[in-house]
Amino acid sequence: MTKIANDIEVIISSALENLDLMQALTDCITHYMNFDEDSAHWIGMSVRESVTNAIQHGNKLDLGKKVDIRFEVRTDRLSISVRDQGNGFKADEVPNPLDAENLLKPSGRGIFYIRTFMDEVEFRPLSRGGMEVYMVKKVSSNQGELL
Repeated sequence: MTKIANDIEVIISSALENLDLMQALTDCITHYMNFDEDSAHWIGMSVRESVTNAIQHGNKLDLGKKVDIRFEVRTDRLSISVRDQGNGFKADEVPNPLDAENLLKPSGRGIFYIRTFMDEVEFRPLSRGGMEVYMVKKVSSNQGELL
């Protein structure tokens, strides 16, 4: 197997119009890494949800605040970091969307999906303010060699 190590970093303003750009970039990366269609879909959804949360909840749609997205492409994994400049939150305080009282509420679903479909997920407060969502999707052994 070919060893690869590529880092891609994108800094965007807190505008929801940037979500399609991030989706296209994520699709290109998952295609390059030969993720199967389902894995690529869920990786894309996880990036979209985390960037949406950073823009809406973290940066409160403040165009003066940025969202920093970093992809670390490795032979065995794709690591993704999404950082905002907001006030942060406590992930363990987000209501479980599967609890009966929350089934019809839209909040908390994105974090639930990210935790469900990514192999590793961490929510880290940043020392300078803001929040980082760090996600990893491992490359399965049957994915084949990278292009």
